[in-house]
Amino acid sequence: MNTLLALGGIMMFLAVALGAFGAHALKNKLTGDKSKTYQTGIQYHLAHSLGLLLLGVLSAQLGNGLLIVTAGWLLFAGILLFSGSLYALSLTGIRKLGAITPLGGLCFLAGWLLVIIEAFRG
Repeated sequence: MNTLLALGGIMMFLAVALGAFGAHALKNKLTGDKSKTYQTGIQYHLAHSLGLLLLGVLSAQLGNGLLIVTAGWLLFAGILLFSGSLYALSLTGIRKLGAITPLGGLCFLAGWLLVIIEAFRG
């Protein structure tokens, strides 16, 4: 529980910091599609950071249920892979980095699937 809550807090902090950095320090560098790509990374980063916090609370109620904890780690991996690759892609323009993004999306989907399974099991 504490690990998921800490990860959620750290990820929320980073999402807000990176969002502000993108809106201010990078506003002249990130134009057009690069700005949209960066903002998509922020959007998913924020949403799944909130998900980590939710899973941290939920794991406490379930006694650190294995599926919920695993789901949390998958969301964390998804943030790193999905949002991280979008940040890198928008800042560097290296299109090959876009190949990593779907792996992060799969992590998000797998994590939420585990939450659904746990909900039906409970």
